[in-house]
Amino acid sequence: MRVTTKGQVTIPQQIREKLGITPSTEIDFVEKGDHVYLVKKRGRGIATRKFKKLRGVATVKMTTDEIMALTRADR
Repeated sequence: MRVTTKGQVTIPQQIREKLGITPSTEIDFVEKGDHVYLVKKRGRGIATRKFKKLRGVATVKMTTDEIMALTRADR
């Protein structure tokens, strides 16, 4: 595997699949001695990506206060 002039490398498909690395997955490079490890960041996972896809698609014209009142209403 070679590093491009932009400093990029391609992560092999089997490694991406094994680690669950998909587009927009955040990773880190961790140095230990003479070795560098690629590490998948924790935290923002699938749930965050699913909500990100929905951002801005609501069609109901309500204010934030109206929506909060609905979600906090006693039932």
